[in-house]
Amino acid sequence: MNILEADFLIKATKNAIRAEKLSFADSSILKNLCGEHDKHLRFLEKLEQVKVKPWGNNLSISGDDEAAVLKISLLLKQLYGIMEKGWLIHSSDIDYAHRILTQDIHFDLARIFLDTVFISSKKRIITPKSIAQRHYIDSMRKADMVLSIGPAGTGKTYLAMAMAVSYLLDKKVQRIVLTRPAVEAGERLGFLPGDLAEKVNPYLRPLYDALYDMVDMEKAGALISKGMIEVAPLAFMRGRTLNDSFIILDEAQNTTSEQMKMFLTRLGFNSKAVVTGDITQIDLPSEKSSGLIEAEKILKKLDTVRIVHFSQWDVVRHPLVADIISAYDSWDREKKSDKQK
Repeated sequence: MNILEADFLIKATKNAIRAEKLSFADSSILKNLCGEHDKHLRFLEKLEQVKVKPWGNNLSISGDDEAAVLKISLLLKQLYGIMEKGWLIHSSDIDYAHRILTQDIHFDLARIFLDTVFISSKKRIITPKSIAQRHYIDSMRKADMVLSIGPAGTGKTYLAMAMAVSYLLDKKVQRIVLTRPAVEAGERLGFLPGDLAEKVNPYLRPLYDALYDMVDMEKAGALISKGMIEVAPLAFMRGRTLNDSFIILDEAQNTTSEQMKMFLTRLGFNSKAVVTGDITQIDLPSEKSSGLIEAEKILKKLDTVRIVHFSQWDVVRHPLVADIISAYDSWDREKKSDKQK
């Protein structure tokens, strides 16, 4: 063999098409897996450099990258198995499954998709969508205090709310307490009409939005009027002991050290506390340190407190949100690198 023949053989080997054939017993499940007009398969082809072709009760996956072919094959086989148990797959589920297997090719997707946290009044099944979300849910089930830290759109507050409503309706707690810090200086609220409670109400609106997504407005209103669900600014928590409660502190990056210590010491018997926040979006004055950052450093030494971190991999909003978070992270790293030079 001369040099030219050897070079051609090497290139041909590198460019060889990797292919795998999958066969499925139930054609109706396979049809739903493929999506209307095979839209799920076309979406997979955008996520990885592969070609996915259906024929009969079979799928063929081919591509230049053996790892990509293997990943898509495993994804399709696992999702088919999940659908056999009655789960209906949407395009967003394809995206979540792909992200999970990109992080861990050996992960069992059923542990994510078949773990029902709560079924909302709109018949929406709330489940984890990432490995970190699964860890978050496990932490809330097993620990009485959980700190969840990560960017917007990762489900920190939404999953905590789903867990809280589930605990209330299952009578594991007697009430839910939802709280957020309002702005620091009272005069910033002065232009708003009404008393203090009415002035801070706009800052609590995201908690109401999440609540109304879980429980219809009429039932939520009845629970609030009975005191079984309380939505209040953090300042209203001082001096209280909260027993038999599921307590959520949202936007905790905007608490001061004193406010955070005050909140954490409100926990009573048979209660759970979940603290959520994004330490990249702190609105405190520059001379004030974030109570969430401080609490993470102090409480990480305690085995009884769970701390869960999220990243752009866990964003469950529009895919563009994850790209934006990643772009900002890169920009921040470049700024820090420039300062060190």
